[in-house]
Amino acid sequence: MDVEQLKTDLRDGTIDGARLIDLIAMQQRQLERFQRRIEELEKKLSGKPTPRLDESYSLDAEEKRRAKKAGTDKQKKAKSGRKGRISGEEKLKLAVRIEEVYPDRIDPEQCSLSHKSPVWRFENGTAVLVAYHVYRGGRNQFGKIPGRLGRSEFGIEIIIAIAYQVFILGLSFDKVCALMKFFTNLKLSKGQADSLMNQLARHWESEFDTLCTLLANSAVVHADETGWSINSVWAFLSESARVLFFGVQKDGETLKTILNPETFAGVIVSDDAAVYANFTKAQKCWAHLIRKAIKLKLQDPENRQYQTFAESLLNIYHKACRIKRDGRFGEAGRAGKVTELDDELVQLCGPRWSDDSPTADDLEDDYRRLVNEVMRLMVRQELFVFVTESAVDGTNNEAERTLRGSSQARKTGRTSKTLRGARRQSIVHSVLESLRIPLPEFTLGSVVAEVLRWSRVGRSCFFDLAQQQGLSPGPTSILDQVAPLPT
Repeated sequence: MDVEQLKTDLRDGTIDGARLIDLIAMQQRQLERFQRRIEELEKKLSGKPTPRLDESYSLDAEEKRRAKKAGTDKQKKAKSGRKGRISGEEKLKLAVRIEEVYPDRIDPEQCSLSHKSPVWRFENGTAVLVAYHVYRGGRNQFGKIPGRLGRSEFGIEIIIAIAYQVFILGLSFDKVCALMKFFTNLKLSKGQADSLMNQLARHWESEFDTLCTLLANSAVVHADETGWSINSVWAFLSESARVLFFGVQKDGETLKTILNPETFAGVIVSDDAAVYANFTKAQKCWAHLIRKAIKLKLQDPENRQYQTFAESLLNIYHKACRIKRDGRFGEAGRAGKVTELDDELVQLCGPRWSDDSPTADDLEDDYRRLVNEVMRLMVRQELFVFVTESAVDGTNNEAERTLRGSSQARKTGRTSKTLRGARRQSIVHSVLESLRIPLPEFTLGSVVAEVLRWSRVGRSCFFDLAQQQGLSPGPTSILDQVAPLPT
């Protein structure tokens, strides 16, 4: 419809009222159709652009479905160039050398050959196949291949290297297998890597229980948690153990099972989450408080009150850190300085804390709640414990850094999807992280040497430490209590 012509006809009187009403009605109907179309498009765009399919739609997946429908199993047919699984005899022929293994404290002359086992080892940065000739003595005593878990054909150094890349670095099994092939010339399948991690987790279950016992009897524990693919992941770091629980609930009952506030005699360093409220002695993280103050300042740069509060709060924290480092102060001197720091906080927060007037906007309400939080923690004596306790930090940054990789893995979907996988990661990740504490250098060589020592002496460094403190794990595994497998 030509709007200008319509205006001209209306001025000239060449169009009557009935015709004008018909034109308006027609335009109204068109507008209604356009509106319905727009609503339909908005409804489509508000959901997922592409529905997620439960089944794979790749070419290989379609071939599998066709083969299944036809009643044939094409997947069992050997691919071009594939030789299938290599037998033990063929592997023994590929070995670079032979090593004979005899039972302990038995004369080799009295032993007879029992069996031969090919095992992949790392030597000079390359994977090589070693043929072990295992001998048997009297009373069915067999030689023990060093650094082998059960009947695995991979040495412990290979298993630990895979575990470090998967659980500490957060790489996928596919990437780990590719890296192992590229750097060490070890051809490893994804299924083999997964099976080795299951085996390592079972082997280290008792070490995990010992770490939980050491944790519950530590002097200082840093705790933090974050969301995960299954429930949450919780990190607990102490002077003797670094324990992570994957796939657990983030609630008071779970915390009570891991670190009972009623019996824990140490200091808990954490953020101000309600789940940590019942510990007798606690140090709240200053970084959380300062970040909130800085956020307020950046949200309203023109507000001098927010700027002054953020700068003063940071200055008080820096002053507390200087007092902690100052070796001239004794116990009484530090306690006196803490009193002065409390007075500075009262002077900073007092006017807003005592002001019960209604808030004008959301930022002002955030400021009011932050002031109340600081004053509440000061009254509970949970802000300056790190000044009087030498082993306590003023922030919980170490625990946050420990969970950073898990948080990134959650965002990119690289986490375990089953509870069994979460339990496996809890065990292996915790043991590897805890080995950072006793070892002067955390390297593959030092970790392997320590684990081999456990095998020789029959106990781990964590067991020795628990025994020195007169501790022993409980009858029930904590992991079975906080993340039980479905029956």
